[in-house]
Amino acid sequence: MRICLIAEGSYPYVTGGVSSWIHSIITQMPEKEFIIYAIGAQTKQKGQYKYKLPPNVVEIKEIFLDTYLFEDSDWGSRFRLSASSKHDVRALLGGEEKIDWASTFDLLRSNQFRKASDFLLSKDYFDILEELCQTKYNLVPFTEMFWTVRSMILPLLLTLRHDIPKADVYHSVSTGYAGVIGALAKHVHGSPFLLTEHGIYSREREEEIIKADWVKGYFKDLWIEYFYRLSGCAYEAADQVITLFSRNKEIQIELGCDPGKISVIPNGVNGENYENLTKAPNDGKIRIGAIVRVVPIKDIKTMLQSFALIKREVPNAELTIMGPLEEDEEYYEECMQMMEALELKDAVFTGSVQVKDYLGQMDILMLTSISEGQPLAILEGMACSKPFVATNVGSCKELLHGLNDGIGDAGFIAPVMHYEQIADSVIRLCKDKKLRETMGRNALERVTKYYKHKAVISGYADLYQSLGRRA
Repeated sequence: MRICLIAEGSYPYVTGGVSSWIHSIITQMPEKEFIIYAIGAQTKQKGQYKYKLPPNVVEIKEIFLDTYLFEDSDWGSRFRLSASSKHDVRALLGGEEKIDWASTFDLLRSNQFRKASDFLLSKDYFDILEELCQTKYNLVPFTEMFWTVRSMILPLLLTLRHDIPKADVYHSVSTGYAGVIGALAKHVHGSPFLLTEHGIYSREREEEIIKADWVKGYFKDLWIEYFYRLSGCAYEAADQVITLFSRNKEIQIELGCDPGKISVIPNGVNGENYENLTKAPNDGKIRIGAIVRVVPIKDIKTMLQSFALIKREVPNAELTIMGPLEEDEEYYEECMQMMEALELKDAVFTGSVQVKDYLGQMDILMLTSISEGQPLAILEGMACSKPFVATNVGSCKELLHGLNDGIGDAGFIAPVMHYEQIADSVIRLCKDKKLRETMGRNALERVTKYYKHKAVISGYADLYQSLGRRA
């Protein structure tokens, strides 16, 4: 069986989280062949893999969303679109109509366009956008609207025009561009399409856009609606949708996904991998750790603000932030500047490391994200019997407090960006060794009982076999 895994902004260019999950799926199913359809942000990432690809990866196809920057195109062509084609384009750009994705795929992949950018500089596109502005965005300057929508839609058009490798099952690990490619692959080749959502992609993009400086206020809704339309495409086309916990399932249903398609397969860890870890010396220090990519959605700045308060109450505390730094170098520099402004001592960024070399030495772990699915970082920490302080995102509360399982708390939950409450919870753990030990035992018991890696692999192996029989 050949499975095409479609990943956006993760494997094999980024470590941790979703990428670790993908790598585990591939390595634990050596009897299956995998194609990696990797969608990256920047062309400079080409071939820059953070993982050694397993031998059962038979092909990797790399697509980069910034390739539109390198395309030239001709202005003013007329393609004589049919009324239905105009309807499809208008719906894609933000009209009120329902999108016929099959027709849209056929139109945007057709040979009548030499390049995707030719269409976006055509008189047909100009007319459709002008009509849309008059009916829905009449207060927005047309020139700004033209270039904003072009920059929004062109990466999608370029992506859609690439060849799709043939596979028995297509498996996208998010909605967004990856989800649309999964829908396109099913349309082109007729093979089943499996969708896994770790976090809710459209909600995450909405949070980013609301805070973004690069989107003007009156265009924020346009971008947000666009990403919800992309997610709708994936939900509609998927034969099966997998989510990690019950709250995500509820959100997917709210966003229009058919409840009958959705199943829950939680993440899992192999507890044996976290036994006999190196422990810290008994030197009186309190070691606080974070397993995290240094990117805005992980909100490292709130973590640093919290640690500044922690140091006032616990002078012997140390903070070790374990994870890659290069994904957003500008944000990393901002974090370093904040450390300097706060005059923070005993806080270090390790960059990419083998976290098992560090976890055994930690007393407490933190996660201050503004959005998550079901964080592998928390499961890894729980497997090491470490108490956590985490923000109330994704399934963090479910992981640490349980669902009436009778086990007890494995840490504390705090509101997003509430650095004072985060700090208070960490300080409480710093000052109470017995509480740390109790919560650590609860963590290990819960992860051992409910979050087994073997169950994840067997669940997906069964899904692949079931879907593959439909091909």
